[in-house]
Amino acid sequence: MDWPEPVERVAKALREAAVEARLEEFLTETPTAEAAAEAVGCELAQIVKSLVFVCDPGFVLALIPGDRQADTAKVAAASGSERARIATPEEVFAATGFEPGAVAPFPNSRAARVLLERVLLGHEILWVGAGSPRHLAGLAPVDLLRVANCLPADLAG
Repeated sequence: MDWPEPVERVAKALREAAVEARLEEFLTETPTAEAAAEAVGCELAQIVKSLVFVCDPGFVLALIPGDRQADTAKVAAASGSERARIATPEEVFAATGFEPGAVAPFPNSRAARVLLERVLLGHEILWVGAGSPRHLAGLAPVDLLRVANCLPADLAG
């Protein structure tokens, strides 16, 4: 199957990490957590929002459950920074190589750190952006930790 180039990058990262995942394409776009949960047919808490923050060490990618909001003070503390701010659309692309609304948590060589909200570890399967507004990948939390090289942290308010 021919995937768009950003989706192929995600698929390649999954293959190289030998991760068992489902890469799905949907007829409609899924740019919000609510739209993604509806398309997949899962709980909002199983959708992972990939949010880019600008912090002291550089870009930080924070993986937050779809039913929660990121707490910038917690993101700053978890990244060892004094403060954090949400990235602009241009900074999101610079940090991840993905357009806003289509950010995948991997591969992300430009992010100084990738942090995962701890409560996500309690799910059997999580759904992450896969490089386009119409693609999502479903995988186990332990596999997400490994392939995205992320650290669990307390990030949500």
